[in-house]
Amino acid sequence: MSEQRVTVTVADHVATVTMVRGEKHNALDAHMFTGLVDAAAQVAADPSVRVVVLHGEGKSFCSGLDVASFMGGDSPITMDQLMDRGERGRSNLAQQACTDWIDLPVPVIAAIQGNCFGGGMQIALGADIRIAAPDAKLSIMEIKWGLIPDMGITQTLPRLMPIDRAKELTYTGRQVSGEEAAALGLVTRTAPDPLAAAQELAAEIAGKSPSAIQLGKRLYDATWTTQDMDAALVLETDLQLELIGKPNQMAAITATLSKQPGVYEDPARPEPANA
Repeated sequence: MSEQRVTVTVADHVATVTMVRGEKHNALDAHMFTGLVDAAAQVAADPSVRVVVLHGEGKSFCSGLDVASFMGGDSPITMDQLMDRGERGRSNLAQQACTDWIDLPVPVIAAIQGNCFGGGMQIALGADIRIAAPDAKLSIMEIKWGLIPDMGITQTLPRLMPIDRAKELTYTGRQVSGEEAAALGLVTRTAPDPLAAAQELAAEIAGKSPSAIQLGKRLYDATWTTQDMDAALVLETDLQLELIGKPNQMAAITATLSKQPGVYEDPARPEPANA
């Protein structure tokens, strides 16, 4: 039977996704990988969710791969199976633990405390926004095990920092503090209590038009690193036309003019992309 590694609670349109292996600093074993993928699927299927807060219980966000668990005989999957795309198409299971957060139509905020190493760092990079404790420790640590970072980092890190900085962190595996991570662009900002800060930001975002928030994420994710200006400009127009004059846009106007909270409809979830 699968051990529960991840919980999901939903309140006031915010889903709180918690890695619950605090005694192991939320290290990634097979159950954690499948738990993260299942949690993302649960959130994706719930149209009431407008924002996600992703964090780890205890002292750390996630300390990376639990190598010993995969070398033991009781792991439900092997490392080869973890990396096998199989019927998943573009992603293997390890990549999905990161890229499924990217694929969600709603914003994801990662709250980072303690250790955020290797696979944990890459999961955090899959979030839209990262808030870290100033004394958090972050590392692209795969070089320690003679590996390359491989959980979607090719789609996340290029949007955050120049290639020379990315290479330096990857080649050395050195640890950086939350403060240095913010200076480098690995995290969005720091806060003494990153979970409280993430929850506060999530509540603010959840109070805005969910239609505009979701299409804003879609617009940036589709165009941020593209060099096809024409296609980007067309998408801007097409997405704006999906909003103008619709109920949630009118509700935003009413909220702004009345200085009262907006009353919004939750958009239907898009059909999942084919693997």
